Amino acid sequence: MSVTWYECKVKYRKTHESGEQKVTTDTYLLDAVSYTEAESRITEEMKNFTEEDFRIMNIKVANFSEVHPFENSDRWFKSKVSLIALDEESGKEKKTNIYLLVQANDVKEAFENTTLAMAETMGDYTIPSITESPIVDVFPYFTGEEEQLEKFNILETAEMAEQEN
Repeated sequence: MSVTWYECKVKYRKTHESGEQKVTTDTYLLDAVSYTEAESRITEEMKNFTEEDFRIMNIKVANFSEVHPFENSDRWFKSKVSLIALDEESGKEKKTNIYLLVQANDVKEAFENTTLAMAETMGDYTIPSITESPIVDVFPYFTGEEEQLEKFNILETAEMAEQEN
């Protein structure tokens, strides 16, 4: 199942580095199966983030194929990647554009991180543009299934050992 990413714009009162409180609109990215789930998830995330009142100003489907976080990076960049394929009938090159959201500290690092993200790609590609994204943070969906599966396996092993005794 493919992931659908949603850009959520949220307006709230934020305390800036100067100690001054200002009303700010920030953009967040999260994955969800519907607009309804996206609204519910951003509401929960914002409740954990701020005690102030907030308003969800906009939710829209984002056109990111993949999201690549990198440690020690604080900004997000939108990388346009053109995949190049040869049309066997016409003999011409055909380009298909995809967009990656890559975390980095600057454009140069975003280019390097995009190249790292594309390292497993078998075909040819180019990176025609990288722009800084307004996205402040990304909230991927996590079910905790791995943890639940671990607990299940431990219980199952214990039950099997009891049955053998």
